[in-house]
Amino acid sequence: MELDKAELDIAELYDLLKLDPDPETEREADSMALDFLRRLDSYELKTLLNGEHDSRNALLEINAGAGGSEACDWAAILQRMYARWAEQNGYKLEIISETPGDVTGYRTVQMLVTGENAYGYLKAEQGVHRLVRISPFDAAARRHTSFAKVEVLPEIEESEVQINPDDLKVETLRAGGAGGQHVNKTESAVRITHLPSGVVVQCQNERSQHKNRASAMSVLLARLSELERAESQDRINALKGDGGPAAWGRQIRSYVMQPYTMVKDHRTGHETGNVTGVMDGDLGGFIEAYLKKKPAEDAYVE
Repeated sequence: MELDKAELDIAELYDLLKLDPDPETEREADSMALDFLRRLDSYELKTLLNGEHDSRNALLEINAGAGGSEACDWAAILQRMYARWAEQNGYKLEIISETPGDVTGYRTVQMLVTGENAYGYLKAEQGVHRLVRISPFDAAARRHTSFAKVEVLPEIEESEVQINPDDLKVETLRAGGAGGQHVNKTESAVRITHLPSGVVVQCQNERSQHKNRASAMSVLLARLSELERAESQDRINALKGDGGPAAWGRQIRSYVMQPYTMVKDHRTGHETGNVTGVMDGDLGGFIEAYLKKKPAEDAYVE
């Protein structure tokens, strides 16, 4: 194993230093040791990704809570945070559907994160995220609390879910976006309703109706797969947003910018004062803490 060989090489270097001390060799050994520890941490984290769908791509949706522009802006900040995390960790993130806020940000935004173990890592983000800050939309510069709900689902192949075409209601409509962006004069947006379950999905970000339909089907399959695996009506309600990790009543993480700076995960206790770093995509500590703890009440998220 590569890590075993690296450990032996480092041990041999330190043994050599005991016989013949040399500052340059010591610096090389220390550098190798630090790199080894980073690679070991990464390997250990991957061993925790043993859920049924952990290796898959992830469908990530952010919904702004009540609060108008403040909440929509918070949803946009979270979208940027996940985009930066994806970029830093070698994942591709694509917005597949968005509903802009009236003034700024998003009322809702759906993304596909592509790459090995995307779902395994991002499932740690499912739940309600709370922001406390001085509102840039308040002329009196008062402190506001905003909420956004993050839902994460594994991408499911069409062959894995049995769907009767007669159970689908497919509609086309004109796409629209903030400030006139992505606006189409043709009906390229697609909305699909699964009649038996009432699940509705809509995608509009591509100018091709065919691509939007494919994206909408991908989201629909993921949602139906979750419902199919549910073992009780309570769990079905949880997956629809009426309970469980993504319910509005359950905050998983708080981001405080005033009167002090702190990001704290309420499930694991992991926290940091570097709010700016977290907003720039530094989520590794939170994801690692979640995977190592995996609270029993969150087990059905997988």
